[in-house]
Amino acid sequence: MKVLVTGAAGFIGSHLTERLIARGDEVVGLDNFDTFYDPHVKRANIEPALASGRFELVEADIRDAACVERILAGGDIDVIVHLAAKAGVRPSIDDPVGYMDVNINGTVVMLEAARKAGIKRFVFASSSSVYGNNRKVPFTETDNVDYPISPYAATKKAGELICHTYSHLYGIGVTCLRFFTVYGPRQRPDLAIHKFARLILAGKPIPVFGDGSMQRDFTYIDDILDGVVAAMDRRGGYEIYNLGESRPVRLDVLIAEIEKAVGAKAVIDRKPMQPGDVIQTYADVSKARRDLGYDPHTDIATGLARFVRWLHC
Repeated sequence: MKVLVTGAAGFIGSHLTERLIARGDEVVGLDNFDTFYDPHVKRANIEPALASGRFELVEADIRDAACVERILAGGDIDVIVHLAAKAGVRPSIDDPVGYMDVNINGTVVMLEAARKAGIKRFVFASSSSVYGNNRKVPFTETDNVDYPISPYAATKKAGELICHTYSHLYGIGVTCLRFFTVYGPRQRPDLAIHKFARLILAGKPIPVFGDGSMQRDFTYIDDILDGVVAAMDRRGGYEIYNLGESRPVRLDVLIAEIEKAVGAKAVIDRKPMQPGDVIQTYADVSKARRDLGYDPHTDIATGLARFVRWLHC
């Protein structure tokens, strides 16, 4: 199989690329090396893929329709996994126009290129943020997601809707995956686990928003990849799936587990809750279990230990 992965040099994208190469697939990676965080980190992420002989890197933007169409013109791409996006809830509040441009317009460019090339399998990376402050837990795919509370979440909901439109009109088999707080080696440096671990190791205060009762369904990268690969192999129709660990962890418990993993005590810098932050996330993954064979099994202590080993490398 030959796969186009957008955002291939990022956290999830680079891991997915390696997983696909390991199973014998060929991968074309599309990445613009956005400066949201150090592009050198992303280049290091894809060094193993570049050395494999089964990976082609295209440095370009997903909004460059002519470039995307050239990649697909050969007719040998079997499936597109669209991970590329401007990420993060809080930064989206400062740059809503930029987030709408990349995340919505970029997704339309990818879908339109897929339509023209006759590609019938498309995987879209959505987010648990679409659920907003849903009080009903766990979150199920049939819940109302009409009330996102950040521009980032709104762009992901819009992406799902656009994907449905293309699936309905052109028969593209689209699978939207709502990721729940993915972590592990190569996690983005701005995300809580990575940021907290580095600050604790450096003896610096960690910023904690709220009273510590906020909960997140932290999902280890290997479990997420199992779901993504299963979604790639799925054919026909439009579906949405939650990919989470289905075991929410309070923020104060997370900090205690990070302290254990790094062997140092955190200095807490208590701050008020931030606009756009949801109170809790909790995935019902029964649909993904049934249809994709998804079986998340990495508990937070195990996942953090693996992350910290990578951090010390």
